[in-house]
Amino acid sequence: MATFHQIISQNLECPICLTLFNQPKSLACSHTFCKDCLERISQTQPNQQAITCPVCRKETPLPNGDVSKLHTVVPLNSLVDEVKTKNPTCTACEMDEKPTAITYCQDCGKYMCKLCDSKHSGWTPFSTHTVVAMSEVLSGKVPLKRRRKCKRHPTDDEECFCTDCREYVCHKCVVLKHLQAGHQIEDAAIHEEKLIENINELQERTKSKKATIENHIDSIETQRNEITNMMRRLNDDIDKTYEEYMQLLSARRETLKCQVKRLSEKFEKELQVMEEDSRQTIRHMKAIEELVTNGVKVPLEKDALIAHDTLCENLKIFLGRDDPDDQSPRGVAERAQKISFSKHVKVNELCLGELKGYTWDIKADVELPGEDSMNCMTRAPDGKMAVGSPEGGIYLYSPDGELKQTVLKDVKIRQNEFLSNGRYVVRDTNEKMSLYIPQSCQWEKLDVTFETMSYNEGGTGGLTVDRDDNIYVSYRKAKMIQVFTPQGGKAVREIMCDGCTPQQLFSFHTTMKLILNDASTVVCLDGNGKKENVLKKEGIYAWPAVCRDDSVIVAWVKREEGLVSIDRYTRDFEHVHNIITDFKIRKPEKRNWFYLQEFDSGEIAFCIPDRLYIFDVI
Repeated sequence: MATFHQIISQNLECPICLTLFNQPKSLACSHTFCKDCLERISQTQPNQQAITCPVCRKETPLPNGDVSKLHTVVPLNSLVDEVKTKNPTCTACEMDEKPTAITYCQDCGKYMCKLCDSKHSGWTPFSTHTVVAMSEVLSGKVPLKRRRKCKRHPTDDEECFCTDCREYVCHKCVVLKHLQAGHQIEDAAIHEEKLIENINELQERTKSKKATIENHIDSIETQRNEITNMMRRLNDDIDKTYEEYMQLLSARRETLKCQVKRLSEKFEKELQVMEEDSRQTIRHMKAIEELVTNGVKVPLEKDALIAHDTLCENLKIFLGRDDPDDQSPRGVAERAQKISFSKHVKVNELCLGELKGYTWDIKADVELPGEDSMNCMTRAPDGKMAVGSPEGGIYLYSPDGELKQTVLKDVKIRQNEFLSNGRYVVRDTNEKMSLYIPQSCQWEKLDVTFETMSYNEGGTGGLTVDRDDNIYVSYRKAKMIQVFTPQGGKAVREIMCDGCTPQQLFSFHTTMKLILNDASTVVCLDGNGKKENVLKKEGIYAWPAVCRDDSVIVAWVKREEGLVSIDRYTRDFEHVHNIITDFKIRKPEKRNWFYLQEFDSGEIAFCIPDRLYIFDVI
């Protein structure tokens, strides 16, 4: 009867994992392997519908690519289960009845009982041998390293290895068969050492390859995160741009509706005047008629008769007047009907559209409180226009040209702008910049210091605030722009003006671009100070402004003639329409300095050093 050792060696060990079979599966070539081993092999093969036998290289079809569908060797599985329940007996004892083994020596290839294990461990030559507990062997945690018994000579160990036949053989088989055939024979231990060296090398290469692939996977994950973040930024940019464009379109819609409202009010006022004149005529006629009819009540004598005759003559005069002309109110309606809305569909032009069929004209011509009293002009948050004076003070005007309030009378204003939270930025004539909080009577100065350039360093220039409340200060002499935060201190950034001399400075509401004027030229700079677009008319000075909807208006001034024309452009400097043509202004006596702005309600304000002109639709 075969020994327990022979059963494990010859029948119950998987050729791949070298442990007892676990769910043995048979291939078409009859070779048997553990189910888990076959699944691992299947994962390494490109064709998931078949599996190649690692022993004979024949292919076995895999139904639906599932190893569990292969034939299970039930008898073998049962035998393995039975063997697992039985402990092997000691192969080191010479007794007829072998005691149960408790350990196995990997170097001797022997199962040992308790007594043999004790003797084995006490003998110095065996002190370096590897001994494992049978519980670990039977559980499969530790594979056995042992010599197999020769199938032809069962009492002999296979201590040699034939490199031609790729099999372990005993010494008798070497002499009787392999040497006669000229085969190359190696000592089994030497072959195993080479095998171990090869396995170790493959393990190192596998470890290195695995590390490389894991690094590649990490790189993939890094790039995936980069892509995810980039896509998130793209979505954020899209959402931000959408919101910005919606703000621009909303601002443009409000401006257009304000124009419609002002036109409606104008037409209504004309009709009201006509209606009031007619009603007044009826009231006069009715009063005279009542006085005249009194003459039939009693006989008239002397003064009463004379008065009656006079009243009758007056009534005849009223009755002799021409009837009201229906053409007058009809003419007002016809002028209103000529006004139309034209939407813009041009490429790269974000503008809701414009009203057509109306004209602009002067609405108010206001003399400023003092001579040469304008340095700057900006929209105030409450819809007024703030005019800054170099003599001291900021004048707040309504769209009708009425002076509503004067603030900061002791501050000589160079430039002024509002921040989004209501704070006010002032650059005085000493080129010092300060922040104020508007109060009902007196504005409060905040304890914030800005390290701007002195007049000798940078000269004068413009001032503007962007959508993020960054403050831009330009210098004509230095031909540059400094950027500050509302917290004050040093400039956080400097922008060169690409050779331009910045006089006035404006920012868009939805981009980081800037608008400046340099004599007869209007220049659009990107966030880095590079020229993007230019507007120019030879010999005519340009004074620009940016409107709430990011459209650009430009006042073209012929200084010597004292004429101003105003045009509207898109933010890309494409002409939209003309507002005013060659309007006669009073030529400034001391300074040829002008400023242009649009009220929140849509009126256009144009300021010279001592006068404010306000234009509106008619």
